[in-house]
Amino acid sequence: MQALQTAKSRPTRSVVGALAPNHIVNTTALLIALWLGGTSPVRATDHEPLALSVAVQAALARSQALSAQDAAVRSAHEAAVAAGQRPDPVLRLSLENVPIEGEDRFSTTRDFMTSKSVSLMQTLPSQAKRQSRTQRFEAEAHVALATRAQRAASVQRDTALAWLERQAQEQRVALLRAQLTESRLQVQAAEASVRSGQPDGTGTPPADTLSARDAVAQVQQALLGAEAELQNTRQTLSRWTGTPADQPLAAAPAGTLQALTNADMAVRQQQHPDLAVLRASESAAEADAELARQERQPDWSVELMLSQRRPRYANMVSLAVSVPLAWDRAQRQDRELAARLARVDELRAEREERARETLAETERWQVAWHAGLAQLALLDRERLPLARQRVQLTLAAYRGGSARLADVLAERRAALALAMERIDLQLSTARLWSQLEYLIPGSAPQVAAATAPTPAFSGPTP
Repeated sequence: MQALQTAKSRPTRSVVGALAPNHIVNTTALLIALWLGGTSPVRATDHEPLALSVAVQAALARSQALSAQDAAVRSAHEAAVAAGQRPDPVLRLSLENVPIEGEDRFSTTRDFMTSKSVSLMQTLPSQAKRQSRTQRFEAEAHVALATRAQRAASVQRDTALAWLERQAQEQRVALLRAQLTESRLQVQAAEASVRSGQPDGTGTPPADTLSARDAVAQVQQALLGAEAELQNTRQTLSRWTGTPADQPLAAAPAGTLQALTNADMAVRQQQHPDLAVLRASESAAEADAELARQERQPDWSVELMLSQRRPRYANMVSLAVSVPLAWDRAQRQDRELAARLARVDELRAEREERARETLAETERWQVAWHAGLAQLALLDRERLPLARQRVQLTLAAYRGGSARLADVLAERRAALALAMERIDLQLSTARLWSQLEYLIPGSAPQVAAATAPTPAFSGPTP
């Protein structure tokens, strides 16, 4: 099966300000990967069968989780632009040195010290500090991009699982309906045999007729539950794709297996969405630490003030410079920097541990997937043909008078249970396939599960 692609992320505005090279490389690489993996949404009409690939692409196009991450990316980019600017200047109007006693009390013109002042103050953070603030929000945008890819992979897997589970449930319902038809025919045959029974005891015993009717009731009961579950699986798939719940499914996908060595898988694991999110979070923590390092340097402020004292006295100009004092840097600024550096160490350790976990998990999936394929092949090659032969032999013996109808019913129940077992095994194998196929958005391994329709057992009616 061809790997399915993630939806393209929405375009964002460019950010003014210099960025660290590693952030540029990481963000650009992820954007290129998402672009290469994106395709135009493909949607099936209500009348044509719904293919798995079309269902996955429709789910990606419909997902509001991806739209939310697109908005988060835009938000971080906009915040990055704002963070790179100088603070707004401060305008101050003041009336200074107004006497409140004596003959000149409350006069704004008679005392020589009274003045009406207007001042403008500007804080001047360094260029390195403003650049660090920009890079911090750019790192948040990269986290949002990585989270988008992670959610896209999750949407792909969940939609594929919903498609596969609906297909398996349709196979169960079809199998039970076929079995119900045969069971009803067996009841009719048994009743006819009872009516034609001879006084010497030949013919079908009445107890076998009751057993045949009970078999019909059992299949009807199982069918009622299966049909209800089928409706649930249809609604689940419709929730992901937005297509009608009763839209038929296309044929199951098929493909060829490409052997993946442990070395190849270790390299591919570096593109795992969970690891990408942790790497982006680690970069964001490093940007926070760099900002804390820059914040250790105080921001200078400059203020220019014009004082009006006319008409009796001369006007004046004042110039002031303000510098915050790092009174206890060791206990404040240095502690803040140490806390953010510890956060970087925490995320790095989590990423390394998660990398080991995902590699082992993927290898387990591969082993289980290969085992599932082998078990399906064994079922199709050995067990299902043997079960079919047993039913035919028992049926022939029943017709020859050397076996009871109960024996035929027992063999048919065993054959039905085996066919159901095959559907369950096929679904579990397909689930493993979907985990591998949609492990990495836009770069999935070319693997496929044996998802051919389960052969519904049918034999001659007694």
